[in-house]
Amino acid sequence: MKHYIRTIAVLAVSLTVSTLAPSLKADGWDKKTNLTIDQSIDVQGTALPPGTYVMKLLSTSNDRYTVQIFNAREDHLFATILATPTYMVRVPADTEFTFYNVVAGQPPALHTWFYPGDNVGYEFGFGLGNAATEAGRKHTAPPMSNTGAN
Repeated sequence: MKHYIRTIAVLAVSLTVSTLAPSLKADGWDKKTNLTIDQSIDVQGTALPPGTYVMKLLSTSNDRYTVQIFNAREDHLFATILATPTYMVRVPADTEFTFYNVVAGQPPALHTWFYPGDNVGYEFGFGLGNAATEAGRKHTAPPMSNTGAN
């Protein structure tokens, strides 16, 4: 009889532990990623100076493309960005970031972020500040003319 009680107790404990195991993987849900940069970068119009940041998804179940960027202690929110889903064929083993090509003298602008093990990532738009700067450098002001009207 004692043998059955021990077996039932072990099965009950293992069943309890196995049901709790998926909830212990919190970082996979919010895609929490630490990012350390040694130069300023632009993330959809928000300039991030050199330092350490935490990127993660907003903790809602219905919107999986709202990305938040915090300082390393996660007590200051720098930006909340609605990203666009993007895809790659291969599945990255490590976190991957790509950057837009920018005009010389401008900080790199974050283009995509892929979480390890996911081939679905997050695409960030080109910030308005950079787009305006790029447009301003490519085009000159229209010529002014005086038609004689006073």
